[in-house]
Amino acid sequence: MNLKETTVKKNYVFEGKIIKVRRDDALLSNGKPCTREVVEHPGGACVLCVHEGKVALVKQFRYAYGEALYEIPAGKLEVGEDPLLAAKRELEEETGLVAKRLEHLFTLYPTPGYCNEKIYIYEAKEISLGKVHPDADEFLDIVYLPVEEVYAMIENGTVRDGKTIIAIQHYAIKNGLISR
Repeated sequence: MNLKETTVKKNYVFEGKIIKVRRDDALLSNGKPCTREVVEHPGGACVLCVHEGKVALVKQFRYAYGEALYEIPAGKLEVGEDPLLAAKRELEEETGLVAKRLEHLFTLYPTPGYCNEKIYIYEAKEISLGKVHPDADEFLDIVYLPVEEVYAMIENGTVRDGKTIIAIQHYAIKNGLISR
């Protein structure tokens, strides 16, 4: 079965600093016309960093939700930026930790119904200390918590960020902390 939809015309209705919003004219796979609303986002990269049994998390206020959230270190990609380099940069900027190697775990499509954002999830390997240097408009608390505690925070609803949940659950399964 053909599932492909075809863009006829992209109609930009908003172009901001981080996102662009379109209301496109398109054709369904059966040839009938439709409209599709799309949020264009440059994507992001994040890093699960577990060192000596503790997970590096940042807690920061997320304006769209009106609350502070626990997350693994992450940041927006610059246009054309290699996600691996962005992940390395964000880990050091936000936590002061430097990974000699990063292993790509997943590429996450967080909201495929209306947004083209991709989040590249990495795991830090061979960690050393660097220097924290967050962006000027970035205010965050860095916490280091045992993996089991972070997993319990997911189960009790304290950790609600999708990329963080996926990374921690993957780590917990891979390391036998939970069964499949």
